[in-house]
Amino acid sequence: MTYDTVVFDNDGVLVGRTRYDVLERATEETFKRFDVDDPDPEDVEAMTIGATPKTVGDVCSRYGISPKDFWPERDKALTEAQRDEVREGRKTLYDDLDTLHDLDVNMGIVSSNQQATVDFVLDHFGVRDLFGTAYGREPTIQSLERRKPNSHYIDRALADLDADTALFVGDNESDIRAAENAGIDSAFIRRPHRESWELNVWPTWDIDDLSDLHDICE
Repeated sequence: MTYDTVVFDNDGVLVGRTRYDVLERATEETFKRFDVDDPDPEDVEAMTIGATPKTVGDVCSRYGISPKDFWPERDKALTEAQRDEVREGRKTLYDDLDTLHDLDVNMGIVSSNQQATVDFVLDHFGVRDLFGTAYGREPTIQSLERRKPNSHYIDRALADLDADTALFVGDNESDIRAAENAGIDSAFIRRPHRESWELNVWPTWDIDDLSDLHDICE
């Protein structure tokens, strides 16, 4: 099989993941912006990872906060925290990203992280020109419904890149399911945090390094 297009997840694939405690502190800061200084830890956790429109509504109702006001501030706070991690050298590109410079395919990015975070990473490290398109989430509650495994952003990226035969590279099972929902092949990359991960999905490819894409695509 050969591919003319490869789309990548961002965090855990091209750039290192952000530590949970960094994201958690940013969520706590969001509550403080709404004069909630001691939120329930379970509510902080719910707003840090895996939030849905329903959980945002439920949590905000407990504190008398408008969900439409809270969520953009939450995304803004997490973007600010991740920018600091990048600036301080704690969130960096994986070394093997350099191997993509001579990969002869169209390339794009689809992330469930914020669009502002994705844009900052690309610009800070000077790698935007590698990718013909890059999607993250808009700072809206509705964007939560479009996260992977929903193929919404992958579909948009494939259209941008005029893809014929495409591959999606990710480090989460939701990435593999999103590729399936988009009707394209997938590659699961075994970064250090996924070396011994037992999958409950079946990617087309199981790779150790981005350089493996040269054999797969060419």
